Amino acid sequence: MLKSTCVHFSGCGPTRTDSSCSKSCTFSSSSSCGRNMASSSLGSRLVACLLNVSEAHRKDLVETVAKAALYNAEGVRREGTTVLNIFNDHDYNRSVITIVASIDSIREAVLSACEKACGLIDMRAHSGVHPCMGAVDLIPIYPLGEDVGVEDCATEARAVAEGLTERVQGTSAFLFGWADSPLQRGLAQRRKEMGWFKKTPDMQAIRPDMGPQPQKRFGLTGVGASPYVMNCNVTIDTQDVAMGRSIAAAIRESAPGGLPGVQVLALPHQGAVEIACNVESVKGSPTGDTSAGEPWPCFSIGGQPYRHAPASLITARVAELAGRHGVGAVGTALVGFTPCECRGLAELALSQGIAEFWKEQGRIRM
Repeated sequence: MLKSTCVHFSGCGPTRTDSSCSKSCTFSSSSSCGRNMASSSLGSRLVACLLNVSEAHRKDLVETVAKAALYNAEGVRREGTTVLNIFNDHDYNRSVITIVASIDSIREAVLSACEKACGLIDMRAHSGVHPCMGAVDLIPIYPLGEDVGVEDCATEARAVAEGLTERVQGTSAFLFGWADSPLQRGLAQRRKEMGWFKKTPDMQAIRPDMGPQPQKRFGLTGVGASPYVMNCNVTIDTQDVAMGRSIAAAIRESAPGGLPGVQVLALPHQGAVEIACNVESVKGSPTGDTSAGEPWPCFSIGGQPYRHAPASLITARVAELAGRHGVGAVGTALVGFTPCECRGLAELALSQGIAEFWKEQGRIRM
């Protein structure tokens, strides 16, 4: 087993824009953020799971899944667990539920939500423009607290994958990141191997890491652990998906001059095109990286520095490339939070005993 390593966040950006909020929402400054996150014992063992489920048309169903993470079968609340946000995207028919709990409690919260989702979502009836393979499509576990180790997260992710395939007969899973031992392949690589990016994946060709051959009803679930990954989506004012794909190809990490840690899709969305970015945290110090005067948010895991591209940089790069085609960027949405915001809001929610925090966001954050 790996030696336990610890997480500490600092230098997180102060603002975010949410698709459900037309204003810019202000948080603590980068300096105070680092101090607060280092000193709070409440947050020292927190982890986040940004649970991706293949349903957004029925928002009440998605809320039922979220509540399953918070309450047991008798309706008794699970202590030390909160759902910070539910992000629904109608065109994608996909929702992201931000669950935060201690590393000791996250497994049962996530498994209960997954069990409920699998009972309510049938992939045979699913339609949406976003790629997906499972009723529960993605279960990533990210460390937030300084007393949470890499191996802690990997162990919990593997336990969630095993628990899902045992509790819901017919489900199957693949592992990624720290949970994919010993190779530790990234999510994008594993998705490519599984055929996730194909319009009609060949389920019979898939060899899952856990569970049986994927079944049409449940599909295939990705389960893993890694440094925090943000989702930053920039909308450009065109219906030309080919143009969007050229922009996506130019900014993704693998391109010459691409943005480190940024994985990108271009998808039709609400009569326009969305440049949908997974913003992975990458190893290394910021070393002067700035975006319009904003430093790259950074943190460390076991003394290893990580950083991630700020939303402002991604937006500026997309706007620049779209502008060359005479097209403007019309909006940016963060699906959930930055790492700093996620921990800070989780501490606030848990200190005030707020389980269903997504209902409180407008009151607390506007």
